[in-house]
Amino acid sequence: MQNRKSSADELIALIISGIEEVKGHDIKLLDLRDIENTVCDYFIICNGTSNTHVNAIVGSIQKTVSKAIKDKPWHVEGSDYAEWVLMDYVNVVVHVFQKQAREHYDIEGLWGDAKVTLVESSFNQ
Repeated sequence: MQNRKSSADELIALIISGIEEVKGHDIKLLDLRDIENTVCDYFIICNGTSNTHVNAIVGSIQKTVSKAIKDKPWHVEGSDYAEWVLMDYVNVVVHVFQKQAREHYDIEGLWGDAKVTLVESSFNQ
């Protein structure tokens, strides 16, 4: 079990690094491990300012993770419109939104029981 935790920690750190690399906004980590019947252990949520920025964040995450640990998402959804892109790394699911879509879908509100960590980044709004 310890190995799963450490590999999740490394994956999370790499994903956050990929987001910060291209100045993703308002990064939050939701720990879902204490909630029953969840599809994964963690959500990472952030937003970009446009379709181009959202796609740049997604590309940066993929490049950073792939380069460091040779891992790639099991599934990526939403890249065509880039208002909400979901990247599934199995135990960690990344949600990259445009700001208005993030407010509309309110993932943080839906998962209100999760432990939320705001990632202090030099570029957070």
